[in-house]
Amino acid sequence: LGYGLGRLTAGVAFSLGLIVLVLAGGELFTGNNLMVLAWASGKAPVRALLRNWTLVYGANAAGGVLLALAIHHSGVLESGGVSATAIRIAEAKVQLGVGPAFLRGVLCNALVCLAIWLSVAARSLEGKVIAIVFPISAFVALGFEHCIANFYLLPIGMLAGANVGLFDLAGNIFPVTAGNTVGGVGIALA
Repeated sequence: LGYGLGRLTAGVAFSLGLIVLVLAGGELFTGNNLMVLAWASGKAPVRALLRNWTLVYGANAAGGVLLALAIHHSGVLESGGVSATAIRIAEAKVQLGVGPAFLRGVLCNALVCLAIWLSVAARSLEGKVIAIVFPISAFVALGFEHCIANFYLLPIGMLAGANVGLFDLAGNIFPVTAGNTVGGVGIALA
């Protein structure tokens, strides 16, 4: 498809995850960063906010890793260069420095939270889908970093044979998570 159209297509496909999550009423750590609004308005104590973030982050991370294991053992990676793509993505992610990973995390979650915010404002199912697709496609196409997505992308790359260790994974996840949190909280407070 070429670089641009390929990235856009990947972004539209990636949007499916958030669409399903929002329509089914699920929880996503990065979207839940908007809960800082409840804290700021005195409707939720900081302890409840941090408890939610911790539980949802852990569940989302476990889900990403378990999905990577399931995909790996399904044999899907063995066809058509999928394994090579997983390896390339994982190795590129761990090559990011702390500063760029953090900033890409901030920018990513600004768009994720915008998608959540717009989907809440939409009145129809179709409106919610459209509200999600454009910001999510943009973050993927622009190469921003999402900590929960990386809990899938890094392990699937590792299982496919990427030269990525647990220290490398942590070196990406920590600054991206911090950036995602700052981006989501910043959008909420703005």
